[in-house]
Amino acid sequence: MDFELFSAAHLSALAAALLVFTGILLLRKRLRQPKANKITRISLAALLLCSEASLQLSYVLDRNWEVASLPFQLCSLMVLLSALTLMTNHKRLYGLVFFLGSMGALQAILTPNLDVSFPQFRYFHFFIAHIGIIGAALFLMAVERYRPTYRSVLSAMLWLHVLAVPAAITNIVTGTTNFMFLARKPSTASLLDFLAPWPWYLLQLELVAFGICMLLLGAVKLIGHIYD
Repeated sequence: MDFELFSAAHLSALAAALLVFTGILLLRKRLRQPKANKITRISLAALLLCSEASLQLSYVLDRNWEVASLPFQLCSLMVLLSALTLMTNHKRLYGLVFFLGSMGALQAILTPNLDVSFPQFRYFHFFIAHIGIIGAALFLMAVERYRPTYRSVLSAMLWLHVLAVPAAITNIVTGTTNFMFLARKPSTASLLDFLAPWPWYLLQLELVAFGICMLLLGAVKLIGHIYD
């Protein structure tokens, strides 16, 4: 079945996401207990790593692995970075996970670039991975009490451009890949549809990305004290 925006399959995934995010926030004090904290960290990191590993394995088993299978999409990179941050407890990585991960994954679950629906493997992988990215950012904020700063916004924007370099080079060399949607807009409905045609929407995305980061920062500063 083809995936349809805001279909029953999509709404079910959004409901699951809301349940996970709410659970992390409500159980934050219990998850600060050493044993529960360690188990949750390892489990969430393992879930993220297994989601990417299973995707790559599915390409191999289907004999469909190609350059486009490389984890150069922003959310694929954030899956790996989120798992690393959870395992190492590295505070300097948190800003990247929170801003870039939340920004990319939130757009992904609201307007999925997905061509299959429930109960296909890719459907489950897509939503588990993206829900996991945001879940990791919320866990580090609500449970570990990490807080992003204005400086981390600038750092996230800088790293966004650094991460875009291998994606852009691969897009140019192959002429077929569209990592980070730098070569063209996605074929499915997305927020990019409201922006100018290529390549002008890339410039607009600079402002959109910065604006979203500032909104996320403002939201944390506004309600962050609730999760102390």
